[in-house]
Amino acid sequence: MTVTLEVAEGVGTLRLDRPPMNALDIATQDRLKELAEEAAGREDVRAVVVYGGEKVFAAGADIKEMQAMDHTAMVLRARALQDSFTAVARIPKPVVAAVTGYALGGGCELALCADYRIAGENAKLGQPEILLGLIPGAGGTQRLARLVGPSKAKDLIFTGRMVKAAEAKEIGLVDRVVPAEEVYTQAHAWAAKLAQGPALALRAAKESIDAGLETDLDTGLTIERNWFAGLFATEDRERGMRSFVEEGPGKAKFL
Repeated sequence: MTVTLEVAEGVGTLRLDRPPMNALDIATQDRLKELAEEAAGREDVRAVVVYGGEKVFAAGADIKEMQAMDHTAMVLRARALQDSFTAVARIPKPVVAAVTGYALGGGCELALCADYRIAGENAKLGQPEILLGLIPGAGGTQRLARLVGPSKAKDLIFTGRMVKAAEAKEIGLVDRVVPAEEVYTQAHAWAAKLAQGPALALRAAKESIDAGLETDLDTGLTIERNWFAGLFATEDRERGMRSFVEEGPGKAKFL
């Protein structure tokens, strides 16, 4: 399998496994969508790590496969390409990308679908599609601009240049830089901690932020208000407030 889902301690690891560079061909894209949707629906998965292995996250699309496609073929495929990545972005649980080595093109776009990105000191990220006479097609023009701002996104997309981990952190493309050998351990720890939290409240927070960013402030506040009030019907809210009153902050157990 080119992508696998392994579950431990409430954390599902979506692991890319297509040596040597985890090129994201059509079969890999389809498998990624399938397993992202599985992770979204499984109750034993409460947080997700997206990982490409110790050496490389994903070096991009399978260029040989794409070269053989004409305009009609890509018109028919482009939506499925985007949908495979959007399935990761829409997992209603905390998602962290554990980035080692290259995360280029589709690999960078996949990392953009996570809520948080931890990169190794050896990581190199970029959107080099312009060098092929193309633009990013799996969400890069949209998610990158929303994450780092339009000017920085245009610099990366217009030039196709790669950025090393330190610059990626400086511009907000990644959130934490660690030694390469610690990337997965730290990503799993981030996810495992959140996997112990209140699942519905985390879902509410993620959907409120993501949906709110796509609309005006008043509509975003309505989304927030409805989720906020709705959480008062949950057992986790009762448990959290009871623990706060009886034991003090930060001691509630939600599992």
